[in-house]
Amino acid sequence: MRKNTIKATTVIGLIKDGKAVIGSDGQVTMGDSVMKHTAKKVRKIFNNTVLVGFAGATSDAFTLFERFESKLEQYKGNLSRAAVELAKEWRTDKYLRRLEALLAVVGKDKTFLISGTGDVIEPDDGIIAIGSGGQYATIAARIMLKYTNLSAKEIIKESLKQAANVCIYTNTNITIEELNNK
Repeated sequence: MRKNTIKATTVIGLIKDGKAVIGSDGQVTMGDSVMKHTAKKVRKIFNNTVLVGFAGATSDAFTLFERFESKLEQYKGNLSRAAVELAKEWRTDKYLRRLEALLAVVGKDKTFLISGTGDVIEPDDGIIAIGSGGQYATIAARIMLKYTNLSAKEIIKESLKQAANVCIYTNTNITIEELNNK
């Protein structure tokens, strides 16, 4: 049976004051061992207008990034439609169905979690987080959004640091990507 929880990373994204930001830790874990400390799990796609991050197998994530970008091209940048179409294809395609990953997607005004089980979730608060440290980072981000005036980028960075303090699959080698919403 397939699990919806992917361990071994933390990816978090949000939109605040018109700034779309996503970040991740850099740790790659295999079993009980840390294999790499500086992996890049987030990137910009579709002419630097959409941010994506992954939790799961790296080769699966690259396949999904490519498929998602092609859906964005097919649907002329319509983020919602591209997310739904990718999830449908991911769930029904014989090859894609076997991929073990989750995608966090942040556009200029929407955030989504996309899974191979057909889930396309747009969180109410605009914070999207995946991986074993995702819930820790989410709580930290919610508190900072409510009680501080930190920027979106500062909230992402601090949320990842807080997740790394409690999640053994998350480190503090942080990568952050930001959209230039003009």
